[in-house]
Amino acid sequence: MSKIHVKTGDTVMVISGRDRGNTGKVLAVSPKEGKVIVEGRNMVTKHVKPRREGETGGIVKAESAIYASKVMPVCPKCGKAVRVGHILNNGKKVRVCKKCGAEF
Repeated sequence: MSKIHVKTGDTVMVISGRDRGNTGKVLAVSPKEGKVIVEGRNMVTKHVKPRREGETGGIVKAESAIYASKVMPVCPKCGKAVRVGHILNNGKKVRVCKKCGAEF
């Protein structure tokens, strides 16, 4: 299992691919696969089959997983895509912005 530099709820910027430069909130993280799902980014069309009687099927748009290496967290203070550092603050490990030093 590998560690991922973003957590669920973080605001991230996509740094490569067709959604490059766009930001969104992380909905889910899969450390085993090394992927994340970002709200409103990497949209794909899915063909959904009706499962119960009365339920409608059809084509729906949904977010697809992106490799975690293709996203960078956005600093809440400086508003830029940044790398994450770690420091000890009162005995707790805290994530900090590498550019301005603000805590996440």
